[in-house]
Amino acid sequence: MILPVDAASIAAAAEALRRGEVVAYPTETVYGLGADPRSPEAVDRLFQVKGRAQDQPVLLIIAEPEDFERIVVVSDAARRCIDAFWPGPLTLVLPAKGAFPSGVQAPDGTVAVRCPACPAARALARAFGGPITSTSANRAGAPPALRAADAALDGVFCVLDGGELPPSAPSTVYAPDRDEILREGALSAEALRRLEPQRQ
Repeated sequence: MILPVDAASIAAAAEALRRGEVVAYPTETVYGLGADPRSPEAVDRLFQVKGRAQDQPVLLIIAEPEDFERIVVVSDAARRCIDAFWPGPLTLVLPAKGAFPSGVQAPDGTVAVRCPACPAARALARAFGGPITSTSANRAGAPPALRAADAALDGVFCVLDGGELPPSAPSTVYAPDRDEILREGALSAEALRRLEPQRQ
């Protein structure tokens, strides 16, 4: 079921998330798959749709930067990143507050979170009332979806149609507490390095 990006569709998708369904939605990079990250059953369903094992945790998106502190322990280094680059394609890896299923929380107790620049993605998280998962809407090993039709995988309840997205790098994944780039993507390492004088 492919839906337009409007208030009614976003509300319907958020309700589907609350029922444990998997939905697809646009971000500023690619289409993502959303599920309730606190529900082990929903996370299991997400990984079945993706066709991959849960030893590769998926990241989370939030509606507003201030939602961050409800999910993770926010350090000074993380705060500088938030102030400089959010909303945007930067994912931060930090210690989780509370427990998430293994498909979301890494063995070291961290989760990966970002506040995207895409209004539709943020509106969905806002309507849901908390973080949702964000992993590219494709089967494991396949190219990320850039169109709504490509995101309509088996097991996806609905897709919010944000149109065809331009080819883009994924978000950069960064662990600010140990100053480690885990994946360089849309935000360059050079942009992160510009924060270094502030960290000294």
